[in-house]
Amino acid sequence: MQQRAMADHARFVDENLKRNYRANFIHGVLGMTGFRLIYAPTIIPAYLLLLTGSTAAVGLGSALLQLGATISPIASGARIEHRSHILPYAIRVGSMMRLMILGLALTGYFLTGNVLLFATFACFLMLGFFTGAQRVAFQMLMSKLIPIRQRGRLQGYRNFAGGLIAAVLAWAAGNYLIADEWLGNGYATTFLFAFLLTSAGLIVLKTMIREPAAPASRPQMPMRERIRQFPELLHDRDFAWFLVVQCFATMARVGAPFWTIYAGTQLGLDGALIGGLSFVFLGSDTVSNIFWGPLGDRWGFKIIYVFALGSSILGVTTLIIGNSAVPIYAAFVLLGVGGSGWMLASTTMVLEFGNVEDIPMRLAFVTTLEGVIAATGPVLAGVLVATSGFKPLFAIVLAAVIAALIFLIWKVREPRHREPAI
Repeated sequence: MQQRAMADHARFVDENLKRNYRANFIHGVLGMTGFRLIYAPTIIPAYLLLLTGSTAAVGLGSALLQLGATISPIASGARIEHRSHILPYAIRVGSMMRLMILGLALTGYFLTGNVLLFATFACFLMLGFFTGAQRVAFQMLMSKLIPIRQRGRLQGYRNFAGGLIAAVLAWAAGNYLIADEWLGNGYATTFLFAFLLTSAGLIVLKTMIREPAAPASRPQMPMRERIRQFPELLHDRDFAWFLVVQCFATMARVGAPFWTIYAGTQLGLDGALIGGLSFVFLGSDTVSNIFWGPLGDRWGFKIIYVFALGSSILGVTTLIIGNSAVPIYAAFVLLGVGGSGWMLASTTMVLEFGNVEDIPMRLAFVTTLEGVIAATGPVLAGVLVATSGFKPLFAIVLAAVIAALIFLIWKVREPRHREPAI
């Protein structure tokens, strides 16, 4: 019976692969374009610094984004792991995520003072919440629709096209929308564009996707009981060490909101600098995806993870020693390359450990652990920067990424080249 279900699933995937591949690509291009305007380490930190004048507030805003993403993944995994079809749920959480971006735009247009600041922080918290839920649902959906050896190319080419558009839009946002205060508030106008782009992508996904029934799923059970089963996932030692690597690698994201603020202290923070740094960061992220995707499909994603961490190490080092435009821009190039490889490798590798029916909870487990670090870290980082400057923070981030690289090389086997752990 199980073999027949797997065969039916495989046949459905093959018959609808071109359509689903196109739908994922178009949705990804539009979605990545919009979301990268939000999540690039340039526009949001600069916006928060403009509102508050405080690096601690920049850290708090980033922490709230991640705190929301810490709360929701396990609940999302529990909601979908027993379902035969998960597209309706994915569309719901994706819609709510986009409404939070619209909320950022509307609060920027119509509110001022402390009310604006509190409303912005509330939008960050809820945006993070639905981001965590969406990540689990959409990655699980991709694992159902796209064969394993084509996921890297899909994500790489999708990220390339979306990132290329995002790089140009980020440059335009900094140099025109923000600098010229379009519609009275350049940041709010940037958020509005992000909302429109991401919403268009979601419409494409809803109308084009053909989702097969799940070939295997877990019986529904209370979330508390399911959480008690989490230690069973750690019986796979490679996955357990992968979680350790993810925790250390996430430290690089803790420093990300402060890269642009630091560059501003060295070069002068204005719309042109925000646009320029956004362009080189997103541009390097974009171009590298052309190589990351096919490389992962051919050799597995561990090698991409190794190269990505190496690029991040070089980027943070360059940022520490640089105090002029050339090394700072070079650092953002290296950090963009490392960030894109890390995102592609980490989100794809986790799909390949263990059993298919455990994918939602593996995704939830990884996303939650990342969120805990990314939620607490920026607040502490903001206080550290306010009291001791940027260099101690960057040194801590550098040490964490080096540790991640060491554990990845020595403790985690490429999941594609091994038998799943029992």
